Amino acid sequence: MENLNSIFLIISLLLCLSILASVISARVGMPLLLVFLGMGMLAGEDGIGGLAFASFEVAYVIGHLALAIILLDGGMRTRMKTFRVGLRPALSLATLGVLMTSGLTGFLAMWIFDLTLLQGLLVGAIVGSTDAAAVFSMLGGKGVHLNERVSATLEIESGTNDPMAIFLTITLITLLTQDVADPLSALLMFVQQFGIGLPMGLAVGWLFAWTLKKLQLATGLYPLLVTGAGLGLFATTNLLGGSGFLAIYLAGLMIGNSRSAKLQHILPVHDGLAWLSQIGLFLILGLLVTPHEMLLTAVPATLLALGMIFIARPLAVFLCLKPFFKFNWRELGFISWVGLRGAVPIVLAIFPVIAEVDNASLYFNIAFFVVLISLLIQGSSLPWVARWLKVEVPADFMPKRRSLLGVFAEDDYEAFVYNVKSETLNGVELRRLRFPSGARIAALFREKQLIHPSGSTRLKQGDLLCIIGREADLPVFSKMFNEEPQPAKEKARSFFGDFTLSGDAPLKDVADLYGLTISPNQEGLTLGELLTRRFGGHPVVGDQMEWHGIRWVVVAVEGDHITQVGLKPL
Repeated sequence: MENLNSIFLIISLLLCLSILASVISARVGMPLLLVFLGMGMLAGEDGIGGLAFASFEVAYVIGHLALAIILLDGGMRTRMKTFRVGLRPALSLATLGVLMTSGLTGFLAMWIFDLTLLQGLLVGAIVGSTDAAAVFSMLGGKGVHLNERVSATLEIESGTNDPMAIFLTITLITLLTQDVADPLSALLMFVQQFGIGLPMGLAVGWLFAWTLKKLQLATGLYPLLVTGAGLGLFATTNLLGGSGFLAIYLAGLMIGNSRSAKLQHILPVHDGLAWLSQIGLFLILGLLVTPHEMLLTAVPATLLALGMIFIARPLAVFLCLKPFFKFNWRELGFISWVGLRGAVPIVLAIFPVIAEVDNASLYFNIAFFVVLISLLIQGSSLPWVARWLKVEVPADFMPKRRSLLGVFAEDDYEAFVYNVKSETLNGVELRRLRFPSGARIAALFREKQLIHPSGSTRLKQGDLLCIIGREADLPVFSKMFNEEPQPAKEKARSFFGDFTLSGDAPLKDVADLYGLTISPNQEGLTLGELLTRRFGGHPVVGDQMEWHGIRWVVVAVEGDHITQVGLKPL
């Protein structure tokens, strides 16, 4: 019992210290995952904690469990509409991109570490995939608001590229440990990973999302049920030979996009579970590493990490995206830079240890150091690189509070709370506000008192207004009640331009107004149609181009239809 309490004490101290250290990391700009990793190393046998932990089997089990929870949460927070612009390029990166990155990195490892071809390629396969935990954490935690094309590609790629990395790693381990390996069996395993994981994730995710709408349970049971169902799907898919990681990510995607009122109870709990999984996973991996052994490979591993960051990943991204998709050079540069490595390469590096491959400890130390360099260099610089490459767009203004009402099983009404701060609304009668059809004012709070509003009630600065509407009404509400401070508004105006035109404006009229030259076959187009063609058919907010001395920026999009365009003379 005393030993058990000691274990509980150590775990609680590591957890609390890691969370408290995150406050400091946010101030100095250090990636949180690097903090958790560092805390584990400090508690390890070469650190001040002196804890001897060398169970690769335990780390393997914890790694799979944590990654499954992280992918489930990431899937629930990925909007289905992002697949409109990000699915095809993300799948290209998740398959061909991983293969190219692994191959190029493998050749570098073979040269730097004097390995055989198969050994070098195994190193490349282990570190070749981007990590969902790292990508979700970095993009969410850093407050970086990217244009939809870039963010969708990165999120979907990180959630779907594990099958290729696992396939390459297991295939190369088989080739290294067996005299004769069957290439056909290796190919069949790859087909199984995708062929079983994809339909299992979509079908079970849809079925469970439908079931969730029909169930009536205690509030606290919904997140537990989703967790249990997700882990059950993960295990079943793996048992059938598919990719459990792909399946649980897709199931989370189906659940998160179901618009169920139960999600308001599920998402906050899963946010905490995802953080707990990330902290626990990186603490365990930090405990597992032996720093004095890792230092022996520090210099060559650093060279390998730099080669992957500046050569292998950019080349793979360019070859997979530039010939087939409408990404500009700035977007390609940022996607190359966010090839973050995290827990997945370290977990994959445990495979050779369990399989008793020669030089297994070398693969583990290389993978750990590559992850360390990736988080330190790429993770720390994400906000700066996003601004420098101009792929960051001003964040949408959101209500002070919002919550689903639970009236309907899907496409439910929500309560939106806005703080009236705009001087233009001061003294305006409520009947003058032009709300979308179906939206209504539910309550008005003034000086902490609930008052019963009527059409003649005049707004005052400081009022809290509760509005009943649907998610589709948010753009109208946000434009009406935007309470951002003036510097933020000026920043948005500087990005989107001084003037705004409708995307439906006839291009000929715009050309006459601004002295533009257009060809005869363009005269029947609208401004939005012209820009849509220029942006490859799938425009996103923030897309921009220079034309006739004017910068044209997409301000608002509905589906693939540009509704508003900003312009600013250069």
